[in-house]
Amino acid sequence: MDRPVPELVAPAGDLEKLKFAVVYGADAVYLGGKEFGLRARAGNFTLEEMALGVGFAHRRGKRVYVTVNIFARNRHLDGLPAYLRELARLGVDGVIVADPGVLELVREEAPGLEIHLSTQANTTNWRSLRFWARQGVKRVVLARELTLEEIAEIHRLVPGVELEVFVHGAMCISYSGRCLLSSVMTGRSANLGECAQPCRWSYALVEEKRPGQFFPVEEDERGTYVFNSSDLCMVEHLDRLYAAGVRALKIEGRVKSIHYVATVTGVYRRALDLLARDPENYRCLPELLQELEKVSHRPYTTGFFFSERAEMSVNPVSSVYRRAYDFTGFVRYYDHRAGLALVEQRGVFAAGEEAEVLTPAGEVISCRVEEILDPDGRPMERAPHPRQWVWVGGMPPVPPYSILRRPAGGGEK
Repeated sequence: MDRPVPELVAPAGDLEKLKFAVVYGADAVYLGGKEFGLRARAGNFTLEEMALGVGFAHRRGKRVYVTVNIFARNRHLDGLPAYLRELARLGVDGVIVADPGVLELVREEAPGLEIHLSTQANTTNWRSLRFWARQGVKRVVLARELTLEEIAEIHRLVPGVELEVFVHGAMCISYSGRCLLSSVMTGRSANLGECAQPCRWSYALVEEKRPGQFFPVEEDERGTYVFNSSDLCMVEHLDRLYAAGVRALKIEGRVKSIHYVATVTGVYRRALDLLARDPENYRCLPELLQELEKVSHRPYTTGFFFSERAEMSVNPVSSVYRRAYDFTGFVRYYDHRAGLALVEQRGVFAAGEEAEVLTPAGEVISCRVEEILDPDGRPMERAPHPRQWVWVGGMPPVPPYSILRRPAGGGEK
């Protein structure tokens, strides 16, 4: 290969998710602090947690990028300089910005920090890319609305700037996420990280002189999900992204569960390893596609990569997530002598149930929960309490961070 495969950038909504993303194969993670980022509903990081996350990632040779991508109002500028200096002191590997004023502050207050331009900046052409490069930007996260052909042309005309694209996860009905719908309807600004996702709600048509009479836009008694996007999935086309000059692949999902983060990151890691071995003959394995069906998701689409129209990117029928498996817990420790796994429970499960274990190496192992013991070794019929630690018999010897799940019955929240 004439260059390395793209960097895999995974979401880290909190410190726990950061660890799972790293263990399951991310080359880098992106996260937000308690302020100045666009995912206020994610757990996010205090500066102390960020220091722990940076240490965890760096010890394993991984990178950490911090989102500072709000469209800042005047009131936000006072606290930003000190925050940026603190990020530099913590040793983060880069910041993701969208606002030109914030970018200027980064250059002034933390000149050593690598600058990535957020998809929120809506970069859609090579001249914009060249402009941002002159401002000190090393990497641009392109707008989601570009086709592969357009991306390849941008790379050809401005080869010195790294290109990053979203390849998996939720998409926004608005242009690369710059939306006013949430602000108008709820007072929560999407551009300040507080989106209420009204695009996922159901809608019907009302005529001005017939108040109270709702006319479905589609044949659905609850209305239509006319704004509702499908979920992006490009795992079958990594060779096309590589050929177009993409330097980094980003997974959306800082508010998703650790099951989602671990599974999706692991799938793309294995797919990228396949690409590295034979980029000319890349084929996504069927079992990788099956894994992506096991996490909570909307119908999958390739978005705009193959067409500017992206006919299948809107899902007007329903905003309900598909879910094949329920996340029930993860392994903290395996006692080889006793043949028991110490599991931190995240969903109700019971003795006698069939289950699956997903390991950080990508193994999927079927098993049966033979017994459940409380921390003092007393038998339990089921593990009912979230975050309870229990001993589980019937699981094979597996490493820490292995995921325990069962066929869907309760639902991932």
